Amino acid sequence: MKAVAKPRMCPNCRAFISMSDRVCPYCEVQLGPRAIDVQAASLGEFLPKAHSTSIIILTLNFALFISSAIVSMKHGGTAMDIPAQVLVWFGAKYGPFIVQGGQWWRLITAGFLHGGILHILMNSWVLFDLIAEVEQFYGTARLIVVYVLSSVAGFYVSLLFNPGTVSMGASAACFGLIGVMLAIGLHRSDPMAQMIRSYYKRWAIYGIIFSFIPGMRIDFTAHLGGLAGGFLLGLIVGLPKLPTSPIERLWRIVAIVVVAVTVFAFIQDFRMFAFLTQEQ
Repeated sequence: MKAVAKPRMCPNCRAFISMSDRVCPYCEVQLGPRAIDVQAASLGEFLPKAHSTSIIILTLNFALFISSAIVSMKHGGTAMDIPAQVLVWFGAKYGPFIVQGGQWWRLITAGFLHGGILHILMNSWVLFDLIAEVEQFYGTARLIVVYVLSSVAGFYVSLLFNPGTVSMGASAACFGLIGVMLAIGLHRSDPMAQMIRSYYKRWAIYGIIFSFIPGMRIDFTAHLGGLAGGFLLGLIVGLPKLPTSPIERLWRIVAIVVVAVTVFAFIQDFRMFAFLTQEQ
């Protein structure tokens, strides 16, 4: 897909500007260097920009994948196709444990797990691009809120329609990030916002089509729930204001709460992992 022409938001006046601008053409604030640039010279523009938030999320995903792959191989599985039982041990979405067992935290932890090498590599490539784009327009606080809550929305919809299916993966959050970018066009009517919305409409269409590829064992309901959750969150969170405004302080507090709840979910997950593996 051809990328949008590298827009970002001025951190002072929130106007759309070019990635190459060093001074905002609207408010004339000095912008300084752009975010971390990890482009390899041989690949040029093929690689997206990575922010520290991308690195943190991807590192967590890979750490959990490596851990689950090791456990999988100890129990006769492989890293290419981790057994459903192992994924349930690690906190995948599984209806009976959530509904009857009250393990609500699986709606959070499922979004950080993956069922095989190809699964995590495909999701990681999409996330590497999407996280950086969403962070440019919505800021880190809103990104964190949308990432976690849209993933929860995806697995909640999956729970409603496929309660007996073991589901996991960051693709629900991927669709959530696409959804929140679609909402940009409802907040602003300028040509840049509409171009961004059109671009991410194609992302959404391609992703939904990909969800129906035979033999991929993709949970379409989680994708659809994540997309809807991200779009609705985009309508709620809105675009950032001045960094020192009260609303921005509020969103930073909300992001901290979301991170704290996620940490608590993983603590519960580790406790359940120890309990379930003791029975084996």
